[in-house]
Amino acid sequence: MTDHTLQERARRVIAECRRIANMSEEPDRTTRRFLTQPVREVHAHLRNRMESLGMTVQTDAAGNLRGLWQPPGAHGRRLILGSHIDTVPNAGAFDGVLGVTLALEWLALAQELKLPLAIEIIAFSEEEGVRFEVPFLGSRAVAGRFDPALLALKDADGITLEQAIRDFALDPAQIGDAALDANVLGFVEMHIEQGPILESEGLSVAAVTAIVGQSRLTLEFRGHANHTGTTPMHLRRDALAGAAEWITAVESQARNTDGLIATVGKIEVEPNASNVIAGIARASLDIRHADDASRRAAVEFLLAQAMAISQKRGLALEWSQQMDQPAVPMDERLTAYLGEAMVATGLREKRMNSGAGHDAMVMAARVPAAMLFLRSPGGISHHPDETVREEDVEAALNVGRKFLQRLAADVR
Repeated sequence: MTDHTLQERARRVIAECRRIANMSEEPDRTTRRFLTQPVREVHAHLRNRMESLGMTVQTDAAGNLRGLWQPPGAHGRRLILGSHIDTVPNAGAFDGVLGVTLALEWLALAQELKLPLAIEIIAFSEEEGVRFEVPFLGSRAVAGRFDPALLALKDADGITLEQAIRDFALDPAQIGDAALDANVLGFVEMHIEQGPILESEGLSVAAVTAIVGQSRLTLEFRGHANHTGTTPMHLRRDALAGAAEWITAVESQARNTDGLIATVGKIEVEPNASNVIAGIARASLDIRHADDASRRAAVEFLLAQAMAISQKRGLALEWSQQMDQPAVPMDERLTAYLGEAMVATGLREKRMNSGAGHDAMVMAARVPAAMLFLRSPGGISHHPDETVREEDVEAALNVGRKFLQRLAADVR
């Protein structure tokens, strides 16, 4: 296979991502939440691509689009490739979707090489947690970790998760059927790094060794709404002021704890008026660390800080945890194969942790999992300026070709 052919494939991958970015809930920017109308457009487009490659295609009850290639003489177990197709609001074109479009090209390479390797490609319906504020709905179902209690979740319009699934002409009672069987070799996800490390080292790709643990919580500070002009400062129970004090404590703790990442990215205020003291302030908390003990200790400390601040200010405090995801190591064998493939294509073997969560960490609870990162120019992601370089996509295709050949030889 010529480099020219790989260049053409790389251009096609990028063009596909940009085309899918136009399938959006909003004009002139990319926003695509779980099972909204644009997801139907993405499904139709990807289904056509999958069927053109000879795949058998279905949509499971969690809204994951799944294509299966079963070549003659294939080993009984299959390799799974894929990533997610939902986005954050006002997203870039490559987060998640790149992993699906690259997977389609990896499959085409396997077909051209006549590898006796069964491959399933999954376009996960939800990873970002935007619509229902709980992430990984798609991969949870595939990994057999979907809690039926999640069906009661409501979005901002009051639509339950169960109803959203029904509105997509799917049956939530069949979500259990989405879980993988035992005939799986492993799962590989290709994804942009979403950070600056590869660019700082002048590298195209890296194999992920582990995904850091994550905790996500919501804290609600409750005070008393009152008139701003008539309530003396010392008699106020200002929920927003309490939340603001706590937010600075969150930043301070993260800055002073090695390896800790802590973010308050969302805040809601009631009644949210300029001349009314805030009666309620809800704030998100996102905590990440490669060491689970350090992460959980940080959560406990910051909750204690929130309670101390609330008591001092006469506020009530309630909190709930949406996520407690341990750090997840990637499969050593599959990761080694990715490293060997890099070397075989003349690239430097690079391994690194992922500071962001990915479907691979959910899938790793069920099957051996690995990840291939591609450089993020400028370290930019979750932003319209997010992009990839053609040379890096070409490198990922080259690595994929060698990886598939190595894996196929191993399972014969």
